[in-house]
Amino acid sequence: MTYRCNNSCLHCWTQVPPSAEKKNKELSFNEFKEIIEEAKSMGCHQWSISGGEPMLRGDFLELFDYMTRNSTSYSINTNGNFITPKIARLMRRKGRKMVVLYGSTAAVHDHITRNPGSFEAALRGIGYLKEAGAGFIVQLVLMKDNHHDFGNMVRLAQSLSQNYRVGAPWLFLSACGNRQVNCRIKRQRLKPQEVIALDEPDLSYEDWMHEHYKELLRRPAKEEYLFSACIKNRQEFHIDPYGGMTFCNFIKASYMRYDLRKGNFKEGWEVFIPSLAKGIKVNKEYQENCGNCALRKDCRWCAVYGYLEHRRFSARVEYLCAIARENRKFKDGWLKSHRRYYKIAGITVQVDSDLSILENTFDHKFRLFEVNGPSEDVVSIRHHFSLPELNPKDLGKELYRFAPWVIYRKDNSWIYLTVSSGKPSKKSLCQVAVFNHDHSRARIYHNTDKTFLKGGLHSLTLLPTDQLFLSQILADRGGFILHSCGIKFDAKGLLFVGHSGAGKSTIARLLEDKSEILCDDRIIVREGPGGFKIYGTWNHGDVSTISPKSAPLRAILFLDKAKENLLLPIEDKGDIARNILACVVRALPTSSWWEKTLLLVDKVAQEIPCYILKFDKSGKIADRLRGL
Repeated sequence: MTYRCNNSCLHCWTQVPPSAEKKNKELSFNEFKEIIEEAKSMGCHQWSISGGEPMLRGDFLELFDYMTRNSTSYSINTNGNFITPKIARLMRRKGRKMVVLYGSTAAVHDHITRNPGSFEAALRGIGYLKEAGAGFIVQLVLMKDNHHDFGNMVRLAQSLSQNYRVGAPWLFLSACGNRQVNCRIKRQRLKPQEVIALDEPDLSYEDWMHEHYKELLRRPAKEEYLFSACIKNRQEFHIDPYGGMTFCNFIKASYMRYDLRKGNFKEGWEVFIPSLAKGIKVNKEYQENCGNCALRKDCRWCAVYGYLEHRRFSARVEYLCAIARENRKFKDGWLKSHRRYYKIAGITVQVDSDLSILENTFDHKFRLFEVNGPSEDVVSIRHHFSLPELNPKDLGKELYRFAPWVIYRKDNSWIYLTVSSGKPSKKSLCQVAVFNHDHSRARIYHNTDKTFLKGGLHSLTLLPTDQLFLSQILADRGGFILHSCGIKFDAKGLLFVGHSGAGKSTIARLLEDKSEILCDDRIIVREGPGGFKIYGTWNHGDVSTISPKSAPLRAILFLDKAKENLLLPIEDKGDIARNILACVVRALPTSSWWEKTLLLVDKVAQEIPCYILKFDKSGKIADRLRGL
């Protein structure tokens, strides 16, 4: 909206005084309105509003109202100094409101802004937002002169809002290239290790981005132009206060900005911005430095930063090189101390934790399933040890409520709450597990770290059972979990099926010296290229012998304790399917899960020989099985 600001911050890169002559060159309300309408007609329904300080505009209230009235969402960055009760009431509209603070006291904050009274003005504006019930995020911007105050800043932010974030963990140089301004910004840059500490890499998120957007993120084997990939995949545009339009807010070169006063939005979006894809050619400087750097994936470098730093798009930024090295060091340490891989039924479960994973963190049974790295099929779990702020309105549709579970569906996510009493509250909430649509990716938040630090955990999710997510992901992979004992008998897989008390553990004890026990209580059945296989799990019963191995499924035996040893074939395929289904482990049985599981169970019933197994405790049943 404007580059003008009442503050004159030590780190600012677009500093323009409030009464500067450039004020007269800014777009008028009617010009903004015309651009907004053109963009909306082409499908733009989200806006990011910033400055300078956007509220310095005399028509801010009208412009903000017009932009956000029919938008699906918006975000706005402000220093809060000009928020009035009227503006605060309007900002109740759902969107992302960020109010910046540079210190926990006026002394620190106003030193950064170089504007006495700005701290009190920011707190006053925040007070109006709170009175109006307009939720907002406190953004803490850290640099050399306020880094010592960070802990106090966090405590202040937490007292003011449910949410805070750390912004600007590193400082880029000025848009105008002023040498004096750049020297001042450089003096405020934190040490590389401090930058990483404030903005730690999220490896599980990076893995997910690489997996789901690998085609978009993949750099061509031979790059010819610096911005071609960026522009090809971009769904955003930037318009400056004077009507200059381009693809990125960091682009300040005049020849890369389209003048909307002399043209129209459609031409800017469909013709001018695509033409910039071949505007900056890859040169020798880029190829010898950033283009072939081993740390490229760990670096925040972008051609726009090269331009701001050295007035050359291809230039390396030495400060970012140092941050990249710290980034790589952090990631190496994380992979060693905070990540483990476990393989079950051909699926790798990647576990990441904010706390270090030690030898005794998980029960020793998991060591049998531990592997050194990922496979082609990876599902991920990330553990955090503080609960997120939950607004009941943002949880989505409630699907299930029976202590300790409350389950919601929101968009493409599943949200599981574990509570100590019937109704979720801050006191009763123990865990929040957020799974993606197919349960292959989860973030699990815990109200305490005590259980994790105690060690000896019996589930990778720290939920009562890992079957919650395993049963869901198996349905998409031609599998299900069965209440059963599985053994590898003469290299063939036999399943002994039944609920608690049916004799699964008894069978395991009778056969453990004559076969290989996969697990005595839960077995995974999964279809593969060679037919159905059974896989051991870590969910054992009375017999602790388990194995991660597999075996081709050759027979299913429904257990019946008796005074004799008999094998009675079951011919009715419908009876077989019903008996199997009665013992299938069900987590949250959605219609999709049911459909996939029913089809698979029916196929098992059609293809695998099934028997009623009558047995006593003599162990003679082994001879019958060998004959089978």
